[in-house]
Amino acid sequence: MSARSILITGCSSGIGRDAAHSLRAQGWRVFAACRAEADCAALRADGFDSPRLDYEDPASIAAALDEVLAATGGTLDALFNNGAYAVPGAVEDLPTDALRAIFEANLFGWHDLTNRVIPVMRRQGHGRIVNCSSVLGLMSAPWRGAYNATKFALEGLTDTLRLEMADTPIRVVLIEPGPIDTAFRRNARSQFERWIDWQGSARRAQYESQLLKRLYDEGGADRFQLPPSAVTRQLTRALDSPSPRARYFVTVPTWGAEIARRLLPTALRDRIAGGA
Repeated sequence: MSARSILITGCSSGIGRDAAHSLRAQGWRVFAACRAEADCAALRADGFDSPRLDYEDPASIAAALDEVLAATGGTLDALFNNGAYAVPGAVEDLPTDALRAIFEANLFGWHDLTNRVIPVMRRQGHGRIVNCSSVLGLMSAPWRGAYNATKFALEGLTDTLRLEMADTPIRVVLIEPGPIDTAFRRNARSQFERWIDWQGSARRAQYESQLLKRLYDEGGADRFQLPPSAVTRQLTRALDSPSPRARYFVTVPTWGAEIARRLLPTALRDRIAGGA
C-alpha cells in the first residue's frame, strides 16, 4: 500500500516545518512547499520533495501542484494550507496596497490552490483539506487589523466550503493556533517596516509605548506559548479521524477566545482584547 500524500505550504520554518518532519516520520509522503527557492533547496537536501509555491504568484501555485501530481501519479490525499504573514499596525495607518498584498498571500492564494486540489480529490474519491487559521480569526486584537481581516475571511470561506463539501468524500477542517514559538513575529517586522509610517502617525506615542516594544523584543516567550509540535498534534488528529471536527484548537488563548465569542458581550470582549 502506497504512503498517503500531503502538500504542506510554508515549510521553511515553524508550524509547516514541524508538520513536514512529523508527518514524514509517521509514514506520509510529504511535499514540503516554501516560497523561497533557497528554502526548498534546503528541504530537498534533507530528503523532502519541495516544490516552490508562493501564494502571491498564481503561476507558482499551478506549477507546484503539477509537480506534486506528476510525482504521485495524479493523486493527493491531503492539503495543509499554512503559509501566512502579518502586517502589524493601526488600521488608519495601513495602506490599501498592503491590505491587497496580505489578502493575496493569506487568502486568495489559499483559495486558488484549494480550488485546484478539489477536482483531484473528487476524482480519487477522498481528500482532506486543512486550513491553518488563528486565535485572531476568532477574536480581533488591536494593531493586527490586516491579519485579523484575512483570518476572519478564511474562517468564513472555510466554513462555507465545509458545508458545500458535506455531500462529497472531501472533509474540510480548521486548525486554530494561538501563540506558537515560530519566526512569525520576526517576519512581521519586515512587513511593518515596508508598509507602516509609524513616525508620521497620529498614534506615534502608542507605537513607541506598545507595538514597537512587542515587535522588536527578543526576550521571553508569550504567555501560554507552545511549540509548533502542538499544532502538528492537532493536525494529525484532523488527518487521521474518520469524522474530523470542524475546528481543532491549540493553546489556552484560542480556547478562551472561542468561549468568549460565544458567551461574553461585545463590550467585555473589547475590554479583554484592548491591550497591545
